[in-house]
Amino acid sequence: MHDFAVIGGGIVGLSTARALLKRHPGAGVVVLEKEASWARHQTGHNSGVIHSGIYYKPGSLKARFSREGAARLVEFCEEHGIAYEICGKVIVATERREMPLLKNLHERGRENGLGVEKIGPEELREIEPHAAGIAALRVPETGIVDYVGVAKAFAGEIAEAGGDLESGTRVEGISERGERVELLTNRGTFRARTLVNCAGLYSDRVAAMSGVTPPAKIVPFRGEYYELSPERRALVKGLIYPVPNPDFPFLGVHFTRMVEGGVEAGPNAVLGLAREGYRKADVNLRELAEILGYGAFWRLAAKNWWTGAGEVFRSLSKGAFVRSLQRLVPEVREGDLVPAEAGVRAQALKGDGGLVDDFLIVTGERSVHVLNAPSPAATACIPIGESVADRASEKAGSRWMGRRF
Repeated sequence: MHDFAVIGGGIVGLSTARALLKRHPGAGVVVLEKEASWARHQTGHNSGVIHSGIYYKPGSLKARFSREGAARLVEFCEEHGIAYEICGKVIVATERREMPLLKNLHERGRENGLGVEKIGPEELREIEPHAAGIAALRVPETGIVDYVGVAKAFAGEIAEAGGDLESGTRVEGISERGERVELLTNRGTFRARTLVNCAGLYSDRVAAMSGVTPPAKIVPFRGEYYELSPERRALVKGLIYPVPNPDFPFLGVHFTRMVEGGVEAGPNAVLGLAREGYRKADVNLRELAEILGYGAFWRLAAKNWWTGAGEVFRSLSKGAFVRSLQRLVPEVREGDLVPAEAGVRAQALKGDGGLVDDFLIVTGERSVHVLNAPSPAATACIPIGESVADRASEKAGSRWMGRRF
């Protein structure tokens, strides 16, 4: 019998388990992960950006947790010798019609407590000599980091604090038995007083399995990347972003220097044909049918069909992908790009066809479920983990079996 069982060994699940053990030393905490190692999905397939919080609605969980999370993430990396760099980024307007959006972003960044500043073409070229634009925002708080290294360090702290780490353990059924929750897995039954669901791409299914009706369904979006060839990495010094479409949750194709020295270009965002569909050829017919049978998906598609069509075209045409990049860095050529590993975003979609635009955490009788934690969840992983741990502690309450909080 464990006090807390956490499903999901990504950076949010591990952060939550770590927070539980810090709050309740000596508690029985187990992390169940279906893969053979940690951070194999969203955590291990992102570009490693430490987000500043400039894009998010002031007062939202994303805005609050990004600011706090970035600062605490840097402290953690310093303590554990994990590679990171606060290099800043530029958000570049290339057309006059983008100027009002750039102005709104500037104001939002200021509201969120950032030191964002508006710069002209000359200052932009000083920061990024090969970038082109009529104006830009410089966001000094943005950085890059090794998120897999952070997740592994979390796992190390959990083990040192007496927590149990169970990789290769797939949850196949959940049932409540009196004052406990039973989790049926491929490696036997685990029992806990409180369940925490951080299952990412499968978080809605785990919630339903535990008897909680999720208020949104996960729809996977594959983010497709290229990398600049080593001899062309000098075209990008740091992070170069376009002005994003405010009606779409993706930031547009951009350039990201990574901590190991490479430069990613992307992502292009298209519907994933499987929840873990990292390749274009990856198709799960059951999961695809589930998406196509969800009326909210068609409402989303009807509203954003033009943007979606552009993403699909760019997915099929490297030339179109390159032309999008050339708006930011005109010197980029097709031959400069080599295919890179894709990622899959677990995006929650509400029944009315609206995308959930903030972190979404719901509770059941003996459970807490993280149902929307895409980017910037990795940046915000420490405060998210503490928030989820607080809710799980409240659920444990009198069922703590005599332990003192």
